Amino acid sequence: MESRDTFSRNTLDGATSPYLLQHAGHPVWWQEWSREVLDHALVEDKPLLVSSGYSTCHWCHVMAAGAFSDPATAGFLNQHFVCIKIDREQRPDIDQVLMQFMQEQNGHGGWPLNVFLTPGGDPFFALTYAPVREEGGRISFLEVAQQIIGYYRKHGRFVQPFAPGESPPPVMGELPPVDELARYYDEEYGGFGRGQKFPPHSTLLFLLYRLAAEETPLARTISIETLDAMQRGGLHDHLQGGFFRYCVDRRWTIPHFEKMLYDQVMALWVFALAFKVLEREEYRTTAEKILLCLEETFEREGFYITAYDADTGHEEGATYLWSYRELQEALSPEEFSRLKEIYLLTEEGNFEGRNHLVRRPIQTPAHPDPGPLSPEPVEARLLALRKQRPQPSCDEKVLSGLNALAATALIQAGRLMRRPDLEEKGENLVGHLLATFWDGNSLGHSAFRGEIQRHAFLTDTAALLLAVTLLAETRDGWDKVTEELTDALLTFREEGRWMEARSEDFRPVEAAWFDHPTPSGVSLAEMALTRTAILRGNDYPPAPYYHPSVCGFLNINALIRNGEFHIITTLKTLRPEDLPAHAIQKRGSPETDCFRGTCRLYP
Repeated sequence: MESRDTFSRNTLDGATSPYLLQHAGHPVWWQEWSREVLDHALVEDKPLLVSSGYSTCHWCHVMAAGAFSDPATAGFLNQHFVCIKIDREQRPDIDQVLMQFMQEQNGHGGWPLNVFLTPGGDPFFALTYAPVREEGGRISFLEVAQQIIGYYRKHGRFVQPFAPGESPPPVMGELPPVDELARYYDEEYGGFGRGQKFPPHSTLLFLLYRLAAEETPLARTISIETLDAMQRGGLHDHLQGGFFRYCVDRRWTIPHFEKMLYDQVMALWVFALAFKVLEREEYRTTAEKILLCLEETFEREGFYITAYDADTGHEEGATYLWSYRELQEALSPEEFSRLKEIYLLTEEGNFEGRNHLVRRPIQTPAHPDPGPLSPEPVEARLLALRKQRPQPSCDEKVLSGLNALAATALIQAGRLMRRPDLEEKGENLVGHLLATFWDGNSLGHSAFRGEIQRHAFLTDTAALLLAVTLLAETRDGWDKVTEELTDALLTFREEGRWMEARSEDFRPVEAAWFDHPTPSGVSLAEMALTRTAILRGNDYPPAPYYHPSVCGFLNINALIRNGEFHIITTLKTLRPEDLPAHAIQKRGSPETDCFRGTCRLYP
């Protein structure tokens, strides 16, 4: 039982989240989300301020150093609200509901996500960043809070309960034409949309698997031009490998410099598949550099940590930027000349007076095309210098679902790139996940400093089952784990819907469908169950297709269920690297290859 004094101080010093610990020194009396805190708000009849973010969020840092460190703002918040801080990566269920409310209220969302709720937990106002003092047309967060209290005193009893729900996107009915994606495609610069450019991992996976099954010129063009824009532009860390979160401009020039685990593992799968399907060596090189990034920066004691900050010393991108003079002084004349042949460099720079490295997009007489993204000695020289600089901070918690996705990507990359060592590494990672997070009935969500968060989520369980089904194609001994994880997964199924979570301290939350930036819980669950049915020899009915810009990963599952993958049955295990990219193998007889409704003897 919490004492009254507990709620009159900031209690985040005992948190098991890097993000919450960043706020442990604030004058705001932050609490972690718990049933006891919610009950306290009811007893005190105080509205809630719930602030959700994550440790590598730039504007979360800005607000933490501003409004949430301001004594006057904190004093008002402490007097009138019960203030709760949430790590959105530890409590995706709460964040999902609050974000849905904000999007319905404002038409957009983002982090930090600050939501005001009644003492009973019904949201009635949401906003993202607000400054400590009025600036640029934004009122201060203190003024926001003052207005909220005035509104609540007058209208709080009339606040309507918020009933979130997840509606599936419209069914396409048949295999969606690539023309549907072409409507959003940027023909000039690659990618989708005309503004900020995000890496469309799931969409690319769908296009590539579709290309493996059937040559489609438009799908090939969209895939190659987008892959090339990603790997040659500013989204790519050309020196150490890996990808930043997104580019702030249409031309893929300047990124937001966060590095997230989920982008690395999804991009690894994408570029390994692109190498297999499109037969371009530069895609293998990019995949190998992602592996280097994972090994050198994300890997910790058999797991992968969550993210790297965009800022170094409160300056975005500082670790990665170079002044023109700095490059001249650091390199020999020959090295500097070679660097200018490879990258677009100017004395003015492309980001606040300095240069973020972007490959030259086309061949010119003055600057011949250096060709595929093969490693260059001058790049190794710059990387060595960069490693001597201060580095961005990182979020060292381990998320089970993202590590399960990492295992899937490693297994797939090993098979697609003829690297059995990667498949073995993926298997070892699955073993570590089971030993650390699985208790025989449910899968824990996160680990930090030896503490395991036991909340169970659909996305985590489905991601791990998917990885296990990949291992079960070629390795014995996974039947029992497959059965146990399948049973655990089906506990998230309720009246024909997938539920993301049913936590004791929060309402049940329906699973999301949107496959960006990672596959949704729905997509992972459906894919895992389809593969399980195939391996067990069970029937699996056809599945509908959805719009590929929204449900790219779910449409890969539809490709499988509708006969666009080879289902190969043999008595002995085949080498996965010798099979088509769009193939699933299982043991049994007669030995057949079934594709598009027709089975023939194999081989």
